[in-house]
Amino acid sequence: MEKLRMMISGEITISPNPGKTMKKWREIFQITQAEVAGFLKITPSTVSDYEGERRKSPGIKTISRFVDALFKIDALRGGHITKKLLEPERDEKQYFEAIDFSQEISLEEFVKIIEGSVITNEDIVKKTKIYGYTLIDSLNVILDMPYSYFPRLYGGITERAFIFLGVSTGRSPLVVIRMEPSKPKAVVLHNLEKIDELAIKISERERIPIITTKMSIEEIKKRLNI
Repeated sequence: MEKLRMMISGEITISPNPGKTMKKWREIFQITQAEVAGFLKITPSTVSDYEGERRKSPGIKTISRFVDALFKIDALRGGHITKKLLEPERDEKQYFEAIDFSQEISLEEFVKIIEGSVITNEDIVKKTKIYGYTLIDSLNVILDMPYSYFPRLYGGITERAFIFLGVSTGRSPLVVIRMEPSKPKAVVLHNLEKIDELAIKISERERIPIITTKMSIEEIKKRLNI
Protein backbone atom coordinates (compact mmCIF):
# COMPACT_ATOMS: atom_id res chain seq x y z
CA MET A 1 0.00 0.00 0.00
CA GLU A 2 2.90 2.34 0.74
CA LYS A 3 4.01 2.12 -2.90
CA LEU A 4 0.51 3.19 -3.98
CA ARG A 5 0.53 6.11 -1.54
CA MET A 6 3.88 7.27 -2.89
CA MET A 7 2.67 6.93 -6.48
CA ILE A 8 -0.39 9.11 -5.85
CA SER A 9 1.61 11.67 -3.85
CA GLY A 10 4.26 11.79 -6.56
CA GLU A 11 1.71 12.27 -9.33
CA ILE A 12 0.14 15.22 -7.49
CA THR A 13 3.52 16.77 -6.66
CA ILE A 14 4.90 16.74 -10.22
CA SER A 15 1.60 17.52 -11.94
CA PRO A 16 1.47 20.83 -13.82
CA ASN A 17 -2.00 21.21 -12.26
CA PRO A 18 -1.70 19.67 -8.76
CA GLY A 19 -5.13 20.90 -7.66
CA LYS A 20 -6.85 19.14 -10.55
CA THR A 21 -4.88 15.98 -9.82
CA MET A 22 -5.97 16.14 -6.19
CA LYS A 23 -9.56 16.41 -7.36
CA LYS A 24 -9.12 13.44 -9.68
CA TRP A 25 -7.91 11.19 -6.86
CA ARG A 26 -10.54 12.43 -4.43
CA GLU A 27 -13.22 11.54 -6.98
CA ILE A 28 -11.61 8.15 -7.67
CA PHE A 29 -11.91 7.42 -3.94
CA GLN A 30 -15.52 8.73 -4.10
CA ILE A 31 -14.92 11.13 -1.22
CA THR A 32 -16.46 14.60 -0.83
CA GLN A 33 -14.56 17.82 -0.23
CA ALA A 34 -16.24 18.11 3.15
CA GLU A 35 -15.02 14.65 4.21
CA VAL A 36 -11.43 15.41 3.23
CA ALA A 37 -11.63 18.80 4.95
CA GLY A 38 -12.82 17.14 8.15
CA PHE A 39 -9.81 14.84 8.26
CA LEU A 40 -7.40 17.65 7.43
CA LYS A 41 -9.09 20.03 9.87
CA ILE A 42 -9.52 22.70 7.24
CA THR A 43 -12.62 24.18 5.62
CA PRO A 44 -14.25 22.61 2.54
CA SER A 45 -13.72 25.93 0.77
CA THR A 46 -9.96 25.53 1.26
CA VAL A 47 -10.10 22.12 -0.44
CA SER A 48 -12.18 23.68 -3.21
CA ASP A 49 -9.63 26.47 -3.64
CA TYR A 50 -6.79 23.97 -3.98
CA GLU A 51 -8.69 21.91 -6.54
CA GLY A 52 -9.78 24.97 -8.46
CA GLU A 53 -6.19 26.30 -8.49
CA ARG A 54 -7.35 29.47 -6.72
CA ARG A 55 -4.90 28.85 -3.89
CA LYS A 56 -1.12 28.48 -4.06
CA SER A 57 0.00 24.94 -4.91
CA PRO A 58 -0.01 22.79 -1.75
CA GLY A 59 3.33 21.74 -0.30
CA ILE A 60 4.58 18.18 0.09
CA LYS A 61 3.32 17.94 3.69
CA THR A 62 -0.21 18.99 2.71
CA ILE A 63 -0.22 16.55 -0.22
CA SER A 64 0.95 13.74 2.07
CA ARG A 65 -1.81 14.49 4.60
CA PHE A 66 -4.35 14.71 1.78
CA VAL A 67 -3.38 11.26 0.44
CA ASP A 68 -3.42 9.79 3.96
CA ALA A 69 -6.95 11.16 4.40
CA LEU A 70 -8.12 9.41 1.23
CA PHE A 71 -6.85 6.04 2.46
CA LYS A 72 -8.15 6.49 6.01
CA ILE A 73 -11.64 7.48 4.86
CA ASP A 74 -11.71 4.58 2.42
CA ALA A 75 -10.58 2.19 5.18
CA LEU A 76 -13.49 3.30 7.38
CA ARG A 77 -15.81 2.35 4.51
CA GLY A 78 -14.31 -1.09 4.05
CA GLY A 79 -11.33 -0.21 1.87
CA HIS A 80 -13.03 -1.12 -1.40
CA ILE A 81 -11.29 1.51 -3.54
CA THR A 82 -7.89 0.68 -2.05
CA LYS A 83 -8.41 -3.01 -2.78
CA LYS A 84 -9.31 -2.22 -6.37
CA LEU A 85 -6.22 -0.04 -6.81
CA LEU A 86 -4.03 -2.79 -5.34
CA GLU A 87 -5.28 -5.47 -7.75
CA PRO A 88 -2.45 -7.60 -9.19
CA GLU A 89 -0.57 -6.08 -12.14
CA ARG A 90 -2.08 -6.87 -15.51
CA ASP A 91 -0.39 -6.80 -18.89
CA GLU A 92 -0.83 -3.21 -20.00
CA LYS A 93 -0.84 -4.29 -23.67
CA GLN A 94 -4.40 -5.52 -23.25
CA TYR A 95 -5.30 -1.84 -22.77
CA PHE A 96 -2.77 0.25 -24.68
CA GLU A 97 0.60 0.40 -26.39
CA ALA A 98 2.77 3.52 -26.00
CA ILE A 99 5.38 4.14 -28.69
CA ASP A 100 8.01 6.90 -28.55
CA PHE A 101 9.67 8.30 -31.68
CA SER A 102 13.45 8.53 -32.01
CA GLN A 103 12.94 12.16 -33.10
CA GLU A 104 10.18 14.76 -32.99
CA ILE A 105 7.76 15.21 -35.88
CA SER A 106 5.18 17.90 -36.52
CA LEU A 107 1.57 17.02 -35.89
CA GLU A 108 0.90 18.16 -39.45
CA GLU A 109 3.34 15.53 -40.75
CA PHE A 110 1.81 12.93 -38.44
CA VAL A 111 -1.61 13.60 -40.00
CA LYS A 112 -0.17 13.14 -43.48
CA ILE A 113 1.54 9.88 -42.54
CA ILE A 114 -1.67 8.30 -41.24
CA GLU A 115 -3.73 9.84 -44.07
CA GLY A 116 -5.87 11.55 -41.48
CA SER A 117 -8.52 14.25 -41.61
CA VAL A 118 -8.38 17.14 -39.12
CA ILE A 119 -11.83 17.73 -37.64
CA THR A 120 -11.15 20.41 -35.02
CA ASN A 121 -8.48 22.96 -34.07
CA GLU A 122 -6.66 22.85 -37.40
CA ASP A 123 -4.63 25.93 -36.47
CA ILE A 124 -2.95 23.99 -33.66
CA VAL A 125 -1.95 21.14 -35.98
CA LYS A 126 0.33 23.42 -37.96
CA LYS A 127 2.45 24.46 -34.95
CA THR A 128 2.51 21.38 -32.68
CA LYS A 129 5.32 18.85 -32.29
CA ILE A 130 4.87 15.32 -30.96
CA TYR A 131 7.33 12.69 -29.80
CA GLY A 132 5.19 9.56 -29.88
CA TYR A 133 1.71 8.06 -29.89
CA THR A 134 -0.37 5.65 -27.83
CA LEU A 135 -2.74 3.05 -29.28
CA ILE A 136 -5.68 2.71 -26.89
CA ASP A 137 -8.32 -0.01 -26.72
CA SER A 138 -11.13 2.39 -25.80
CA LEU A 139 -13.61 -0.05 -24.27
CA ASN A 140 -11.06 -1.90 -22.12
CA VAL A 141 -9.44 1.31 -20.90
CA ILE A 142 -12.70 3.00 -19.95
CA LEU A 143 -14.40 -0.02 -18.38
CA ASP A 144 -11.64 -2.21 -17.00
CA MET A 145 -8.20 -0.60 -16.78
CA PRO A 146 -7.00 0.09 -13.19
CA TYR A 147 -6.89 3.78 -12.29
CA SER A 148 -3.16 3.59 -11.54
CA TYR A 149 -2.42 2.77 -15.19
CA PHE A 150 -3.62 6.12 -16.57
CA PRO A 151 -0.26 7.93 -16.20
CA ARG A 152 1.33 5.12 -18.26
CA LEU A 153 -0.70 6.13 -21.32
CA TYR A 154 1.87 8.87 -21.86
CA GLY A 155 4.87 6.56 -22.05
CA GLY A 156 8.02 8.60 -21.55
CA ILE A 157 6.60 11.97 -22.63
CA THR A 158 3.24 13.78 -22.73
CA GLU A 159 3.77 15.43 -26.14
CA ARG A 160 2.05 12.63 -28.02
CA ALA A 161 -1.11 11.65 -29.87
CA PHE A 162 -3.70 9.22 -28.51
CA ILE A 163 -5.14 6.85 -31.13
CA PHE A 164 -8.43 5.42 -29.86
CA LEU A 165 -9.56 2.09 -31.30
CA GLY A 166 -13.05 0.66 -31.16
CA VAL A 167 -14.83 3.97 -30.64
CA SER A 168 -18.47 4.38 -31.62
CA THR A 169 -19.00 8.16 -31.30
CA GLY A 170 -15.83 9.57 -29.73
CA ARG A 171 -17.68 10.91 -26.69
CA SER A 172 -16.25 8.63 -24.00
CA PRO A 173 -12.55 9.17 -24.86
CA LEU A 174 -12.98 12.95 -24.87
CA VAL A 175 -14.92 12.94 -21.60
CA VAL A 176 -12.11 10.93 -19.95
CA ILE A 177 -9.49 13.34 -21.32
CA ARG A 178 -11.54 16.30 -20.07
CA MET A 179 -11.34 14.91 -16.53
CA GLU A 180 -7.60 14.16 -16.59
CA PRO A 181 -5.07 16.85 -15.59
CA SER A 182 -2.58 15.72 -18.26
CA LYS A 183 -3.69 16.00 -21.89
CA PRO A 184 -2.43 14.53 -25.17
CA LYS A 185 -1.51 16.90 -27.98
CA ALA A 186 -4.04 15.28 -30.33
CA VAL A 187 -6.77 12.64 -30.39
CA VAL A 188 -7.12 10.26 -33.31
CA LEU A 189 -10.44 8.44 -33.65
CA HIS A 190 -9.87 5.32 -35.72
CA ASN A 191 -12.34 4.21 -38.38
CA LEU A 192 -15.15 6.49 -37.20
CA GLU A 193 -17.81 7.85 -39.53
CA LYS A 194 -19.66 10.33 -37.30
CA ILE A 195 -18.31 12.16 -34.24
CA ASP A 196 -20.47 13.03 -31.25
CA GLU A 197 -21.17 16.76 -30.88
CA LEU A 198 -20.11 16.76 -27.21
CA ALA A 199 -16.75 15.25 -28.21
CA ILE A 200 -16.25 18.09 -30.67
CA LYS A 201 -17.18 20.72 -28.06
CA ILE A 202 -14.74 19.24 -25.51
CA SER A 203 -12.02 19.16 -28.17
CA GLU A 204 -12.58 22.81 -29.01
CA ARG A 205 -12.69 23.87 -25.35
CA GLU A 206 -9.54 21.91 -24.42
CA ARG A 207 -7.83 22.94 -27.67
CA ILE A 208 -6.97 19.34 -28.52
CA PRO A 209 -7.31 18.53 -32.24
CA ILE A 210 -9.50 15.62 -33.27
CA ILE A 211 -8.19 13.65 -36.24
CA THR A 212 -9.84 10.72 -37.98
CA THR A 213 -8.22 7.98 -40.07
CA LYS A 214 -9.31 4.71 -41.68
CA MET A 215 -5.80 3.39 -42.21
CA SER A 216 -5.22 -0.07 -40.74
CA ILE A 217 -3.40 -0.18 -37.42
CA GLU A 218 -0.72 -2.41 -38.94
CA GLU A 219 -0.03 0.19 -41.64
CA ILE A 220 -0.05 3.05 -39.11
CA LYS A 221 2.56 1.29 -36.97
CA LYS A 222 4.64 0.51 -40.02
CA ARG A 223 4.62 4.11 -41.27
CA LEU A 224 5.25 5.60 -37.82
CA ASN A 225 8.35 3.51 -37.18
CA ILE A 226 10.35 6.71 -36.84
